[in-house]
Amino acid sequence: MPKFGPIKRQDLIRYLKQLGFVGPTQGGKHQHMKKEGITLTIPNPHQGDISRELLSRILKQAGITREEWENL
Repeated sequence: MPKFGPIKRQDLIRYLKQLGFVGPTQGGKHQHMKKEGITLTIPNPHQGDISRELLSRILKQAGITREEWENL
């Protein structure tokens, strides 16, 4: 189960797929993942991990609680 903290981009994508999101698909400057009318913008690849703060914002947009995330 993923902890609620810094995470690698590929791990974020893998866990979002487990929660039913499809993608990522290209959409302008960033990739997107979709599920039932929700479109999430996925951060571009970079050297460091996705921060706890950015992960929190992504999960909030996706309607995923911290408990759901940690119970994957």
